[in-house]
Amino acid sequence: MAALVHIPVGVLVERIKAESQWVDYIWQPTAVLIGAPDAKPWTRLSGDDKRAQYFAGSAAIKLYRSDAGNYRDNLLADRKLWVVLTTSESDPPYILFMVTADPTEGEAQTETGVNLVEAVPMPDTVRAVLEEFVAEHHVEQAFFKRSRDRADPDALGRRAPSGRGGDDD
Repeated sequence: MAALVHIPVGVLVERIKAESQWVDYIWQPTAVLIGAPDAKPWTRLSGDDKRAQYFAGSAAIKLYRSDAGNYRDNLLADRKLWVVLTTSESDPPYILFMVTADPTEGEAQTETGVNLVEAVPMPDTVRAVLEEFVAEHHVEQAFFKRSRDRADPDALGRRAPSGRGGDDD
């Protein structure tokens, strides 16, 4: 199924010097910008060796009609976007994989154990597009509680007490 809407975005990531003997730096997505800047991925924007801000790259938030309910839930609760970075053998150790407004898709990306997934604030422009998309495509599903069948006491397999009134007498 093809996405109905593509929202181009850029992702900012912060690198913080770790106080650990096992890792040198901690990487954390911090923000999503509207549009796709012309800068090369992993361009350093500010900072020093202890703390620095990077432009991680561009992506497109893809909106699908089948996920409209999940987008609605996101708008009602979190209003977040999920940025997914996947590991790389190069420096920096991550590649921008995707940005999504679907909380279930963001959570599913954590299951591999190798992706870095972080929820970041949703820009107002993305929120407005998402609200318009949900208004146009979300169809409320009625919930029907299933009622159980009543037990038939005659079908419970009752037997006559032993020694009285059976076929063996």
